[in-house]
Amino acid sequence: MEMKRSHNMDNYRFGTADYIVFIGMTTISIATGLYFGWIKKSKKSAESTPPNVVLPEPTKQHFGSKKMNEYLMGSRNLKVFPVGMSLIASFISGVTMLGAPSEIYYFGTQYCLIVVAICIQGLAVSYIYLPVFSALQVSSSFEYLELRFHSNIRSIASILFIIEVILYMPFLVFVPALALNQASGINIYVIEVVIIVVCAIYTLLGGLKAVVHTDIWQVVIMFISVLVVAILATCYIDDLDDLFKTFEEGGRLTFGNINPSPYVRNTVWSVLIGGTFYWTSINAVHQSMVHRYMSLPSLKMARASIAFFVVGAVIFYSALCFLGVLIYYTYQDCDPMSAGLIMNNDQLVPLFVVQTVGHIYGIPGLFIAGIFGAGLSSLSVVLNSTSLVILNDVVRGCFKMQPGEKASTILVKSSIIVMGFIAFALLFILEKVSGLLSICTSLVAISTSSLFGLFTLGMLVPWSNTLGTAVGGITGFLLTGWITYGTQVAAASGQLNSQRLPVSVEGCLGNVTLPDHVWVDEEKVFSLYRLSFHWINPIGVLTVVVVGALVSLVTKPTDIKTLDSDLISPVIHRFLPKECFKRNPH
Repeated sequence: MEMKRSHNMDNYRFGTADYIVFIGMTTISIATGLYFGWIKKSKKSAESTPPNVVLPEPTKQHFGSKKMNEYLMGSRNLKVFPVGMSLIASFISGVTMLGAPSEIYYFGTQYCLIVVAICIQGLAVSYIYLPVFSALQVSSSFEYLELRFHSNIRSIASILFIIEVILYMPFLVFVPALALNQASGINIYVIEVVIIVVCAIYTLLGGLKAVVHTDIWQVVIMFISVLVVAILATCYIDDLDDLFKTFEEGGRLTFGNINPSPYVRNTVWSVLIGGTFYWTSINAVHQSMVHRYMSLPSLKMARASIAFFVVGAVIFYSALCFLGVLIYYTYQDCDPMSAGLIMNNDQLVPLFVVQTVGHIYGIPGLFIAGIFGAGLSSLSVVLNSTSLVILNDVVRGCFKMQPGEKASTILVKSSIIVMGFIAFALLFILEKVSGLLSICTSLVAISTSSLFGLFTLGMLVPWSNTLGTAVGGITGFLLTGWITYGTQVAAASGQLNSQRLPVSVEGCLGNVTLPDHVWVDEEKVFSLYRLSFHWINPIGVLTVVVVGALVSLVTKPTDIKTLDSDLISPVIHRFLPKECFKRNPH
């Protein structure tokens, strides 16, 4: 493949066509959301209802008024297609678009098995967890924890979620801002402000409907941007057999690594088991996902949206993995980082786009628009879902306050604005503290596994009680935190070997040499600190469930006969006594 390797991300800048494509795509996506969420809603509300027509009341009113129910939940009457697209938008962030191809480039194709894990988690979510939320008609996933255990468990979990979101928001802004800054030269602070302000505006004006309908167009842009770049880059390859032959010779064509060692980064076991646990923990009980499931009127439609999401996510991840193969073929004899063309892994994909299809007018602009759209969609979803948690779980659940429609509206919209300011403020800290990125990312992973463990304990272990749940949750959180930070310290101090596959610089221009690789004896490092990152989530979840179940047994286990069957997953119903079903004859 011919390309100009002198071009790097520092001297490349957008052309007029790139700006037109980027601005046009971004404007259309935002306008779509504002139309469906605000303008169309305003037109409907302006139309008077005929006096002889009686509108049906919602099944369950959570926010004290139809207006707030419409704003936060879309009146639980959204359609499968927009919700399914919105789920994909939440799942695929800018980090994913830049990170997945880099994973393939540096560590090989074993990670591609993540598509199998995505399919498995889709079944688990649809048939184990979703039926419980659907039967209870909750607005927030944390409502379940109060119904099953105690209000204190709900309060702690919801506050932990808010902290997690606050720490995660800057990353959703930083990645697309950095990509656009590198391609256009626009001041990164200006880009960050624009991202936050734009997201806040259409989230404030249109609520859930604006977020969901904006996600549709943004997902389309994301798909098109990746597919167009992959197809065009493939067209420059004379022999496709040579593509995979080169990849195999580089030791990267691996799909069946069944090494049982938990210390190997990517194996069949770590990717399938770890990936299934990780993605189920997010898609089954995370508020940003449950929020969208509950905006649909029935369990059948919610399952259809998950099926739509699984198919879309599998296609998207497959395209990203193939993009990683193309990147290795392009740089098989000149690793960009070793050659000084990029400073970190996040720049690998943008560099590839610039050097392979950057000469085609508008294509770089299209790809950056895809990354930008991924950031916008993920941030808007987070803002909308978190504002609901603040109102429903903190104000109403934790403080037992019942604000009216006006107060609720002010609270929800002001919380969105405050979170926008917090996200921007944390961006400055990211630049000052070099280790904050890994610390915050780790905290997000730790809290996710602990929260998933709490819900799993409640839905699948009937005898679990409040004390056992609290002890299990704390134990899981502390254990995963200890492992994660111990691993970071070991890696930062050079005690762990890099598992990156070999790269070459033979074809680089100028005098380029590979850095010396110093092998270290990892046997001296504590075993848990050497674990593959895939195993952290399963360890956290299983710790919560096992410890919680055992503590519940030795304290005062819940009398299963007093449980409402709706609080337990349908897969356990056959083992429940008949007394559990008397309250719910359906």
